[in-house]
Formats: sequence, structure tokens, C-alpha cells
Amino acid sequence: MSARDRKTALFDHLKRAILTTALRPGHDLDEVALCAEFGLSRTPVREVFRDLDGLGYLDLRDNRGPRVAELSHTTLRDFFLAAPMIYGAILRLAARNATPAQIDSLKGAQEAFRASLRDKGPAERTLANNRFHEITGEMAGNTYLLPSFQRLLIDHARIGMTFYQPQTNEMASKLSDASAQHDAIIAAIEAGDEGRAATLAEDHWNLSRNQIELFVMPTALDVPMGSFSRSSPA
Repeated sequence: MSARDRKTALFDHLKRAILTTALRPGHDLDEVALCAEFGLSRTPVREVFRDLDGLGYLDLRDNRGPRVAELSHTTLRDFFLAAPMIYGAILRLAARNATPAQIDSLKGAQEAFRASLRDKGPAERTLANNRFHEITGEMAGNTYLLPSFQRLLIDHARIGMTFYQPQTNEMASKLSDASAQHDAIIAAIEAGDEGRAATLAEDHWNLSRNQIELFVMPTALDVPMGSFSRSSPA
């Protein structure tokens, strides 16, 4: 394996571990151990750290090692305030801007999500769901929204892994509902129906929120979806 491939493997390993909380929020990374495990010098490892810091997975601190981004009460509050507005804007723009190749990729991600519901555990399910939504962000293609959406997806995955695991048949059925909503989202995007996409964003957010809030929910944060008019600049 080339050095470039090993660097990519390290990036993918850390991303997966953070999203699935194998590396917990606030965990300090051992740079020396990672260099040895992936056969890399410190320079490419630190480049990976910088890339992940820019995406919101890590916090780089002066004169101290990198740490997995925290997931605090403040983070939870900000997450519940921002999520409905950002999801709505992303799906509106996805319906406006998606290319045929991106729609094909989204359909492939949905197949992977369906497979994860049939025979995979919570970690694989979380990763498959995250990839589905990552693609909608790529479709939206908005320089200002995308960084916020990427950070939102990181914390959505970690909140789900930390607080929500299906424990009853009724709760497990909500995962099937989520899959059906994914199908409807694909249809709305493929049709270029921005209004329908925004409505589905709200429905999808509410499904997720209602499950998570069984375990944790800051008070007084039932906020409406943001609007994003066709005449507004992208």
C-alpha cells in the first residue's frame, strides 16, 4: 500500500471511529501510535488531523495533541436549534441543483442503508445513513451551508449512537419509516420539487428528533423549519 493509500486509510479510520463513537467525544488522539499503526511519518498524520479539524471531527489545540470534537450540553442545544433549518435549506437546494450522477449516487446510498437495516448493527446503520445525507449536501453545493451541514451530520451520528438504540418493535419500525422517507426524498429531488423536498426534510427531522428526545432533549427548542425561497441566492 502506498503512503497516499495509508493516509487515506487513516482518514477513513478516524472518520468512522468518530461517527460511530468508537472514539468518544473529547478523546485525545495518540499521534505516535497512529504513525506506527498506519506506517506514516508525523507530517502526513498531521495533515489528516488538519483535514479532520476543518471538517469538524477533531479539535486541534496549541501545544497539545488533537482531540475528538466535544459533544456537550451546549452542542446539543445548538444542534436542536440549527438542525431543522439547515436540513430544510439543504434539501431545497438539492432538489434545485442535483445532477443525474449525484441522484444515482444517492440511490446507491439508499440501497446500502436498506441493507444495513436488514443485517447490520448500529454502527453500519449510522454510517450508511450519514453517507445518504452527505450526498444531499454535495447536491446542494452551497459554499456557506455545507460546512455547517457537515458538522451537523457528525453530531447527528454521534447523538444517535450515544442516546438512541431501538429497544422495542415500535422503535425499530421507525427505522423502516426513515428508509421510506429516504425514498420519498430521492423522488422529490429527482423531480426537482423544492417544496416537497423541504416538507420531507421537516418530516425526516421530526422522526429523528422524536426518537432522540426520548433520551435527551433540551427544553423549549421546538423550532419551525427555515424557509428558503426560490428567489433567494444560492
